[in-house]
Amino acid sequence: MTAIIIDGKRVSSSIIQAVKSAAARLESEKNLRPGLAVVIVGDDPASHAYVKSKGRMASECGFNSIQHTLPRETTQGELSSLVAVLNQDKDVHGVLVQLPLPKHLNAEEIIQSILPHKDVDGLHVVNAGKVATGDLDGGLISCTPAGAMVLVRSIHGSDLSGLNAVVIGRSNLFGKPMSALLLAANATVTTAHSRSKDLPNICRNADILVAAVGRPEMVKAEWVTPGTTVIDVGINRVPSSEGKTRLVGDVAFAECAEHAGAITPVPGGVGPMTIAMLMANTVIAAYRAAGLTPPKF
Repeated sequence: MTAIIIDGKRVSSSIIQAVKSAAARLESEKNLRPGLAVVIVGDDPASHAYVKSKGRMASECGFNSIQHTLPRETTQGELSSLVAVLNQDKDVHGVLVQLPLPKHLNAEEIIQSILPHKDVDGLHVVNAGKVATGDLDGGLISCTPAGAMVLVRSIHGSDLSGLNAVVIGRSNLFGKPMSALLLAANATVTTAHSRSKDLPNICRNADILVAAVGRPEMVKAEWVTPGTTVIDVGINRVPSSEGKTRLVGDVAFAECAEHAGAITPVPGGVGPMTIAMLMANTVIAAYRAAGLTPPKF
Protein backbone atom coordinates (compact mmCIF):
# COMPACT_ATOMS: atom_id res chain seq x y z
CA MET A 1 0.00 0.00 0.00
CA THR A 2 1.35 3.43 -0.92
CA ALA A 3 0.03 6.49 0.86
CA ILE A 4 -1.53 9.53 -0.79
CA ILE A 5 1.10 12.28 -0.49
CA ILE A 6 -0.73 15.39 0.75
CA ASP A 7 0.65 18.25 -1.34
CA GLY A 8 0.79 21.30 0.94
CA LYS A 9 2.06 23.48 -1.89
CA ARG A 10 -0.98 22.72 -4.03
CA VAL A 11 -3.48 23.17 -1.18
CA SER A 12 -1.79 26.38 0.00
CA SER A 13 -1.88 27.85 -3.50
CA SER A 14 -5.67 27.29 -3.62
CA ILE A 15 -5.97 29.14 -0.27
CA ILE A 16 -3.84 32.00 -1.66
CA GLN A 17 -6.09 32.22 -4.74
CA ALA A 18 -9.13 32.51 -2.45
CA VAL A 19 -7.33 35.21 -0.40
CA LYS A 20 -6.51 37.19 -3.56
CA SER A 21 -10.17 37.05 -4.66
CA ALA A 22 -11.36 38.14 -1.20
CA ALA A 23 -8.84 41.03 -1.12
CA ALA A 24 -9.87 42.17 -4.61
CA ARG A 25 -13.54 42.13 -3.58
CA LEU A 26 -12.77 44.21 -0.49
CA GLU A 27 -10.94 46.78 -2.59
CA SER A 28 -13.69 47.02 -5.21
CA GLU A 29 -16.58 47.15 -2.71
CA LYS A 30 -15.08 49.16 0.16
CA ASN A 31 -11.98 50.73 -1.41
CA LEU A 32 -10.00 48.99 1.34
CA ARG A 33 -6.74 47.09 1.09
CA PRO A 34 -5.84 44.62 3.84
CA GLY A 35 -2.81 45.94 5.74
CA LEU A 36 -0.21 43.58 7.25
CA ALA A 37 2.56 45.03 9.42
CA VAL A 38 5.48 42.73 10.23
CA VAL A 39 8.01 43.69 12.91
CA ILE A 40 11.44 42.07 13.05
CA VAL A 41 14.11 42.76 15.67
CA GLY A 42 17.78 41.88 15.13
CA ASP A 43 19.55 40.08 12.32
CA ASP A 44 18.68 36.40 12.62
CA PRO A 45 19.04 35.13 9.00
CA ALA A 46 16.23 32.54 9.24
CA SER A 47 13.82 35.16 10.64
CA HIS A 48 14.73 37.61 7.88
CA ALA A 49 14.10 34.91 5.25
CA TYR A 50 10.67 34.19 6.77
CA VAL A 51 9.77 37.88 6.92
CA LYS A 52 10.86 38.42 3.33
CA SER A 53 8.64 35.57 2.10
CA LYS A 54 5.69 36.86 4.19
CA GLY A 55 6.11 40.35 2.73
CA ARG A 56 6.36 38.99 -0.80
CA MET A 57 3.22 36.88 -0.36
CA ALA A 58 1.29 39.79 1.21
CA SER A 59 2.11 42.01 -1.79
CA GLU A 60 1.14 39.20 -4.16
CA CYS A 61 -2.24 38.93 -2.41
CA GLY A 62 -2.89 42.64 -2.98
CA PHE A 63 -2.24 43.68 0.62
CA ASN A 64 -0.56 46.81 1.86
CA SER A 65 2.62 45.16 3.21
CA ILE A 66 4.57 47.08 5.85
CA GLN A 67 7.85 45.98 7.42
CA HIS A 68 9.54 47.47 10.47
CA THR A 69 13.14 46.28 10.90
CA LEU A 70 14.54 47.21 14.31
CA PRO A 71 18.13 46.87 15.56
CA ARG A 72 19.06 44.09 17.97
CA GLU A 73 19.55 46.63 20.79
CA THR A 74 15.88 47.75 20.64
CA THR A 75 14.46 48.02 24.17
CA GLN A 76 11.22 46.52 25.47
CA GLY A 77 9.75 50.01 25.72
CA GLU A 78 10.64 50.91 22.12
CA LEU A 79 9.12 47.69 20.78
CA SER A 80 5.98 48.15 22.93
CA SER A 81 5.60 51.71 21.62
CA LEU A 82 5.74 50.54 18.00
CA VAL A 83 3.11 47.85 18.65
CA ALA A 84 0.90 50.50 20.31
CA VAL A 85 1.18 52.71 17.20
CA LEU A 86 0.29 49.77 14.90
CA ASN A 87 -2.65 48.87 17.16
CA GLN A 88 -4.07 52.36 16.59
CA ASP A 89 -3.41 52.50 12.84
CA LYS A 90 -6.74 51.97 11.02
CA ASP A 91 -4.91 50.97 7.81
CA VAL A 92 -3.19 48.06 9.59
CA HIS A 93 -5.44 45.02 10.03
CA GLY A 94 -2.78 42.50 11.02
CA VAL A 95 0.23 42.93 13.31
CA LEU A 96 2.88 40.24 13.46
CA VAL A 97 6.05 40.32 15.58
CA GLN A 98 8.53 37.80 14.19
CA LEU A 99 9.75 35.30 16.79
CA PRO A 100 12.20 34.53 18.28
CA LEU A 101 13.02 37.96 19.68
CA PRO A 102 16.51 38.71 21.05
CA LYS A 103 16.98 37.23 24.54
CA HIS A 104 16.71 40.56 26.42
CA LEU A 105 13.15 41.11 25.21
CA ASN A 106 10.02 39.62 26.80
CA ALA A 107 8.24 38.10 23.81
CA GLU A 108 5.10 37.04 25.70
CA GLU A 109 4.47 40.58 26.93
CA ILE A 110 4.78 41.92 23.37
CA ILE A 111 2.49 39.25 21.84
CA GLN A 112 -0.20 39.89 24.47
CA SER A 113 -0.01 43.65 23.79
CA ILE A 114 -1.19 43.17 20.18
CA LEU A 115 -4.95 43.79 19.93
CA PRO A 116 -6.66 40.37 19.60
CA HIS A 117 -8.49 41.38 16.40
CA LYS A 118 -5.12 42.28 14.79
CA ASP A 119 -3.25 39.24 16.13
CA VAL A 120 -2.97 37.41 12.79
CA ASP A 121 -0.54 34.87 14.29
CA GLY A 122 -3.39 33.78 16.57
CA LEU A 123 -1.17 33.76 19.67
CA HIS A 124 -3.05 36.18 21.97
CA VAL A 125 -4.73 34.50 24.95
CA VAL A 126 -8.12 35.81 23.76
CA ASN A 127 -7.70 34.06 20.40
CA ALA A 128 -6.29 30.92 22.06
CA GLY A 129 -9.27 30.95 24.44
CA LYS A 130 -11.78 31.21 21.60
CA VAL A 131 -10.22 28.16 19.91
CA ALA A 132 -10.16 26.26 23.23
CA THR A 133 -13.87 26.96 23.81
CA GLY A 134 -14.85 26.06 20.22
CA ASP A 135 -15.58 29.63 19.05
CA LEU A 136 -13.81 29.19 15.71
CA ASP A 137 -15.59 32.08 13.98
CA GLY A 138 -15.02 34.71 16.68
CA GLY A 139 -11.26 35.03 16.78
CA LEU A 140 -8.14 34.34 14.71
CA ILE A 141 -6.79 30.79 14.67
CA SER A 142 -3.06 30.15 15.05
CA CYS A 143 -1.68 29.67 11.52
CA THR A 144 0.09 26.29 11.72
CA PRO A 145 -2.75 24.33 13.37
CA ALA A 146 -5.25 26.08 11.06
CA GLY A 147 -3.17 24.99 8.06
CA ALA A 148 -2.75 21.44 9.35
CA MET A 149 -6.52 21.28 9.81
CA VAL A 150 -7.12 22.30 6.17
CA LEU A 151 -4.91 19.35 5.15
CA VAL A 152 -6.90 16.98 7.41
CA ARG A 153 -10.13 18.24 5.82
CA SER A 154 -8.68 17.67 2.33
CA ILE A 155 -8.68 13.93 3.14
CA HIS A 156 -11.59 13.47 5.57
CA GLY A 157 -13.95 16.39 4.92
CA SER A 158 -15.09 18.79 7.65
CA ASP A 159 -16.88 16.31 9.94
CA LEU A 160 -14.52 13.92 11.73
CA SER A 161 -17.27 12.09 13.67
CA GLY A 162 -16.25 8.56 14.61
CA LEU A 163 -12.53 9.12 13.94
CA ASN A 164 -9.79 8.86 16.56
CA ALA A 165 -7.18 11.62 16.38
CA VAL A 166 -3.87 11.57 18.25
CA VAL A 167 -1.76 14.73 18.58
CA ILE A 168 1.80 14.16 19.81
CA GLY A 169 2.80 17.43 21.45
CA ARG A 170 1.03 19.74 23.91
CA SER A 171 2.63 23.13 23.20
CA ASN A 172 0.54 26.29 23.42
CA LEU A 173 1.74 27.18 19.92
CA PHE A 174 0.56 24.02 18.22
CA GLY A 175 -0.42 20.92 20.21
CA LYS A 176 -3.22 22.40 22.33
CA PRO A 177 -4.92 24.41 19.55
CA MET A 178 -4.60 21.45 17.13
CA SER A 179 -6.33 19.17 19.63
CA ALA A 180 -9.07 21.79 20.11
CA LEU A 181 -9.64 22.12 16.34
CA LEU A 182 -9.90 18.35 15.89
CA LEU A 183 -12.33 18.19 18.82
CA ALA A 184 -14.44 20.97 17.30
CA ALA A 185 -14.65 18.86 14.12
CA ASN A 186 -16.11 15.98 16.23
CA ALA A 187 -13.01 13.74 16.34
CA THR A 188 -12.26 11.79 19.51
CA VAL A 189 -8.93 13.35 20.51
CA THR A 190 -5.96 12.14 22.54
CA THR A 191 -3.21 14.66 23.30
CA ALA A 192 -0.02 12.66 23.85
CA HIS A 193 3.43 13.94 24.83
CA SER A 194 6.86 13.00 26.18
CA ARG A 195 5.37 11.81 29.51
CA SER A 196 2.72 9.61 27.89
CA LYS A 197 3.01 5.91 28.72
CA ASP A 198 3.47 3.56 25.73
CA LEU A 199 3.33 6.25 23.05
CA PRO A 200 3.61 3.81 20.11
CA ASN A 201 0.48 1.99 21.30
CA ILE A 202 -1.46 5.26 21.69
CA CYS A 203 -0.50 6.20 18.13
CA ARG A 204 -1.66 2.84 16.75
CA ASN A 205 -5.23 3.77 17.78
CA ALA A 206 -5.19 6.86 15.54
CA ASP A 207 -7.16 7.34 12.34
CA ILE A 208 -5.49 10.77 12.20
CA LEU A 209 -1.99 11.10 13.68
CA VAL A 210 -0.44 14.57 14.07
CA ALA A 211 3.22 14.77 15.11
CA ALA A 212 4.63 18.00 16.55
CA VAL A 213 7.44 17.17 18.96
CA GLY A 214 10.60 18.49 17.30
CA ARG A 215 12.39 15.12 17.32
CA PRO A 216 13.68 14.00 13.92
CA GLU A 217 11.89 10.93 12.51
CA MET A 218 10.64 9.82 15.92
CA VAL A 219 7.39 8.30 14.61
CA LYS A 220 8.18 4.89 13.08
CA ALA A 221 6.21 2.65 10.74
CA GLU A 222 5.12 0.33 13.56
CA TRP A 223 3.40 3.29 15.27
CA VAL A 224 1.11 3.75 12.24
CA THR A 225 -1.93 1.56 11.65
CA PRO A 226 -2.55 0.88 7.93
CA GLY A 227 -4.75 3.59 6.40
CA THR A 228 -3.99 6.30 9.00
CA THR A 229 -3.70 9.94 7.89
CA VAL A 230 -0.33 11.25 9.14
CA ILE A 231 0.24 15.01 9.48
CA ASP A 232 3.92 15.82 10.16
CA VAL A 233 4.45 19.29 11.64
CA GLY A 234 8.12 18.82 12.54
CA ILE A 235 10.93 20.66 10.76
CA ASN A 236 14.34 19.35 11.81
CA ARG A 237 17.72 19.90 10.16
CA VAL A 238 19.86 16.75 10.27
CA PRO A 239 23.30 15.93 8.89
CA SER A 240 23.38 14.64 5.34
CA SER A 241 26.21 13.44 3.10
CA GLU A 242 29.43 15.41 2.60
CA GLY A 243 28.88 17.68 5.60
CA LYS A 244 25.60 19.05 4.25
CA THR A 245 22.24 19.03 6.03
CA ARG A 246 18.70 18.14 5.01
CA LEU A 247 15.22 18.80 6.39
CA VAL A 248 13.20 15.98 7.91
CA GLY A 249 9.99 15.89 9.92
CA ASP A 250 9.06 14.18 13.19
CA VAL A 251 7.88 11.17 11.15
CA ALA A 252 10.16 8.62 9.43
CA PHE A 253 8.54 9.45 6.09
CA ALA A 254 9.73 6.64 3.80
CA GLU A 255 8.76 3.78 6.13
CA CYS A 256 5.51 5.38 7.39
CA ALA A 257 4.37 6.14 3.82
CA GLU A 258 4.15 2.38 3.25
CA HIS A 259 1.54 2.05 6.04
CA ALA A 260 -0.32 5.36 6.01
CA GLY A 261 -3.42 6.09 3.96
CA ALA A 262 -2.24 9.67 3.48
CA ILE A 263 0.86 11.53 4.69
CA THR A 264 2.39 15.01 4.51
CA PRO A 265 6.00 15.33 3.31
CA VAL A 266 8.66 17.57 4.88
CA PRO A 267 9.32 19.97 3.28
CA GLY A 268 6.21 20.70 1.19
CA GLY A 269 3.47 19.62 3.60
CA VAL A 270 2.36 21.75 6.55
CA GLY A 271 5.07 24.41 5.98
CA PRO A 272 3.49 26.17 2.98
CA MET A 273 0.11 26.13 4.76
CA THR A 274 1.35 28.31 7.64
CA ILE A 275 2.04 31.35 5.46
CA ALA A 276 -1.20 30.80 3.49
CA MET A 277 -3.23 30.85 6.72
CA LEU A 278 -1.43 34.03 7.82
CA MET A 279 -2.69 35.68 4.63
CA ALA A 280 -6.18 34.21 5.27
CA ASN A 281 -6.18 35.63 8.84
CA THR A 282 -5.17 39.07 7.53
CA VAL A 283 -8.02 39.17 5.01
CA ILE A 284 -10.46 37.91 7.70
CA ALA A 285 -9.32 40.72 10.04
CA ALA A 286 -9.74 43.31 7.25
CA TYR A 287 -13.28 42.09 6.45
CA ARG A 288 -14.26 42.31 10.11
CA ALA A 289 -12.79 45.82 10.36
CA ALA A 290 -14.98 46.80 7.38
CA GLY A 291 -18.07 45.33 9.05
CA LEU A 292 -18.35 42.51 6.50
CA THR A 293 -18.78 38.78 7.05
CA PRO A 294 -15.32 37.31 6.40
CA PRO A 295 -14.74 34.46 3.95
CA LYS A 296 -14.08 30.95 5.28
CA PHE A 297 -10.91 29.05 4.34
